[in-house]
Order: sequence, then C-alpha cells, then structure tokens
Amino acid sequence: MSELTKLTLKGALDGLAAGSFSAEELARAHLDAIDAANPALNAYVLTTPERAISDAKASDARRASGAAGPLDGAVIGVKDLFCTDGVRTTAGSKILGNFIPPYESTVTAHLWRDGAVMLGKLNMDEFAMGSSNETSAFGPVTSPWRANGSDRALTPGGSSGGSACAVSADLCLAATASDTGGSIRQPAAFTGTVGIKPTYGRCSRFGMVAFASSLDQAGPITKTVEDSALMLTSMCGHDARDSTSLDISVPDFTSFLGKSIKGLRIGVPEEYRIDGMPEEIGRLWDEGVEWLKAAGCEIKSVSLPHTKYALPAYYIVAPAEASSNLARYDGMRFGYRGQGGSLTEVYENTRAEGFGPEVKRRILIGTYVLSAGYYDAYYLKALKVRTRIAEDFANAFGEVDAILTPTAPSAAFPIGEKQDDPVAMYLNDVFTVTTNLAGLPGLSLPAGLDKTGLPLGLQLIGKALDEGTLFSIASVMEQAAGFTARPARWW
Repeated sequence: MSELTKLTLKGALDGLAAGSFSAEELARAHLDAIDAANPALNAYVLTTPERAISDAKASDARRASGAAGPLDGAVIGVKDLFCTDGVRTTAGSKILGNFIPPYESTVTAHLWRDGAVMLGKLNMDEFAMGSSNETSAFGPVTSPWRANGSDRALTPGGSSGGSACAVSADLCLAATASDTGGSIRQPAAFTGTVGIKPTYGRCSRFGMVAFASSLDQAGPITKTVEDSALMLTSMCGHDARDSTSLDISVPDFTSFLGKSIKGLRIGVPEEYRIDGMPEEIGRLWDEGVEWLKAAGCEIKSVSLPHTKYALPAYYIVAPAEASSNLARYDGMRFGYRGQGGSLTEVYENTRAEGFGPEVKRRILIGTYVLSAGYYDAYYLKALKVRTRIAEDFANAFGEVDAILTPTAPSAAFPIGEKQDDPVAMYLNDVFTVTTNLAGLPGLSLPAGLDKTGLPLGLQLIGKALDEGTLFSIASVMEQAAGFTARPARWW
C-alpha cells in the first residue's frame, strides 16, 4: 500500500483505470502516510479522513459504472485559503478561528466535479504573507529535504509551503496552491516539485481568502509537468462570481506535452543575473539554455530594464491591497473576537491579538502608502512602475516566445535563518514577482541539485494565456534535466 503514495497523479489515474487498485486503497495509503509524517512535517493543519474514504468509495462506484471523471479517485491536498463547504478554513491565521465556510471555492468545486478526493487542508503562511511558511498560526512547515550531512530543519518555501511539502513527501498526489508574488513557484523550487501560476484570471478567485486581489492567482503544485497540466485543466474556467475571471475556453493543457519546440525563441534577461546569486544557480541557468538549444530553440538576450524596481513596487501594491482586504476582519461576524470595554477596544484587541506580526507589518505598510500625503509618492508611483514592467514584457515578447530565468536566488534555507530580517526574506521573491505584476503565466520545474544535495528550480515565463507553450517547453526541459531526486526519509 505504501508504494501507492509514490505514484504520480498520472500514474495513479492510469492504475485506477486499469483496476490495479481502488480509489479507497489509494486514499487509505495516503492517510496512513499523513498520520506517520505530519507530526514531523506539519504540512496538514486539518485532515478529512472520513470524507476522503467516502469520496473514494463514491469514485470507485462511478468508475465501475463507466462514469469516471478526468481526476476520479485522485487524492489531493487543499491549501487552507480555498474555502471548502463544511470544512474549516483559516488561511493560517488565528483571526479566522474555527471558521467553517457555508460555500465552496470555484477552484475546489471544479476539482470535486472532476472526481478528485480531498485528504485535508494544507498549512500556509498567514494570509499567504511569507516566503518560508513560518508565519502560520499553526507553526512552521518543515521541508522533507535535508542538506547532505545535516539534520537542520529547512523551510519548504512559502506561502504554499504545506502544499509543496505534502507533494514532495508523497502525502498527496497533487495540491492546490496560490501565488501572489511567487508563492507557488518558489516552494516548488525549494522542494523539487513543479508549480505553475497561470495567467491572471485563468482561475477564479471566488472562495479564495484574499491577500492582494490584483495579484492573487490559484495554481497547482505537482510531482511532474504532466501532472500540472492535468490539474490546471481542471482548476481553470470562467466564473461569473469573479469579475476578473476570463470568459475564455480552457484548453486541454496535456495536449501541449511532448510537442516539438524546435524554432521557438527563448529570451534570457540579463537583469536577472543579480549580485550575490550563487554560482551554481547561474550554471544551472546556463545549462537550461543548452538544453533548449539542443531541442532546436533559438536563444535571444532580452532586456527587462524595470526589473530592479519590481520588488519595491510589489511591496507597495500588495500591502496596500492587503490593508483593504483585511479590514473586514473585525471580530463582529465570524472568527476570533477580542475583549474590550467599548466597540473600538473590541476592534483594536481583535486585530492586535488575531493577526500575526508579518500580517500586521504589511497592513501598516499598506495603510501608510495609501494615506493622505503619501498616496502619490508611493502607491501611485508603484502603479506606474507596474505598467512599465508590463511594457517591458510586452516588448520582450515581440521578439521571443518564452523567457527562461532561475526561480529563486538560493536553495532552501534553514527555518529561523531569515525570520528576523524582513528584507532578506522579501528578496526570495526577486525572480517571481514580475510575472504577478504583469499578470503573466510562470512555471517552475526542478532542474538540478546544489552542492549540498538540495533542489534548484528554473522558471519559464510565458505570454498571457499561453500556458500551452510553457507546458511544451517544460516537458522537454524536464526530460533533459532527468530530475529524479527524492528527499531521504528522516521523519
């Protein structure tokens, strides 16, 4: 039974179709693995074993009657900011308390429609604000990876650290995640998994606990590129309840896998060769270029001149939107309520006690940049920079079909190493925030190991709504990289 947890999503679906095992057996194997691993890894903040077994049995019945959906029987984990009808959703925060939504997020509803089975809710940085999954009210997630010869606990990245950890440690076949400035791609790079943030508007934000509404986008973290294509095909789709949802058809993203990429033009932006970047990341980037040349791609140097302003612009725009979105948490209607002798004191105590330090920091930054006298100097200027960044990409994509960069400026770092230095933590997003600011799709795939045996990722950035080309390129690069490393079991 334990061998079932090592399957890819596609491998599990093939096995179910062939009758090699049942959805119930698959679910029980993963639930057993979670019971054994979660005390050490803390990837799940809530498991739903009764629902998982019930859903799996229903899936077996559908398959027996010939009515199986495209993901029928696939056991997945759900990041804890996707509202799940009747199942606690906290966004990793004390302020939501034991909030049980009476409705389902559109993304998860699509997955259940296609037959997926929920194993539980996955840990995350509080309100998705973090790059190491250390800001969660449920405590940090510990990566299943260890550096060679070390037993020091490492971060799985964030904010989707629980999702990346669970997939990497074989505690689910795939997981939902979200990306506001790199929260799918950076954890994927840290854990040797595949993560894609689709074009803004591809996935509905209805039922996702909001961080920064113009940047947030759902996507999957999976074991392979093919698995990501399967998940994303199911997760996407127009939703009238989300005004930013794109009213366009969803292609079968798996149809782009294995296509020849000969003749495609791949851009390499020199602005991403930043000071202090480890040599081995630069070498891996160069190796990725060689893989693409060998596949018949033309490599072109491109310029994204406003890249250096992306991180400061992001850390103005995102906190500004967060300060607005998080104003709704006042202790009146749901979630945690502080005590006080007056209504104002209740508001103050609720928010002071309910939010963690990083969330408070970003709310204060956001409130400051939106305040009278500073709006023009900070927020309006950041919006102008955002427009310039989008123009940079538009100009580059006039010459190339996709762009190749590193995903993160380092491999996974130890838990606690950067917790007291917000700026050092924010620099983890230096390669990823640009795609969120421009609304473009970005995919991270595992491409190699550093000198200590930890995973490193490469990122592909595509034109708006051109995820298909990213999947075509990524499938070729995945084969060239031959990445098969797995974390050695220590838990």
